[in-house]
Amino acid sequence: MEISGIISAIIIGLVIGVLGRLVVPGRQHIGVIWTILIGIVAAFIGAAIAAGLDVKDTNGVDWIEWLIQIGLAAIGIAALDRRAPRRR
Repeated sequence: MEISGIISAIIIGLVIGVLGRLVVPGRQHIGVIWTILIGIVAAFIGAAIAAGLDVKDTNGVDWIEWLIQIGLAAIGIAALDRRAPRRR
């Protein structure tokens, strides 16, 4: 992977992570770095799932791929939030 691909993955991961965090109701007790990391992982896994379903490369915006990635990010954020210690 080239440096431009890594930078793109980080930016897309940030967007996916933030959108996934917005989907999860309530306040999350995880940091920004974890949100970005979950977003990056969700972006890669979501792209692989979309490619497997043959919905990755369409004309225009790949809405189905984005929905898969955001859904995976929301699941990851909710799962990690359950493990995060609660502050009082």
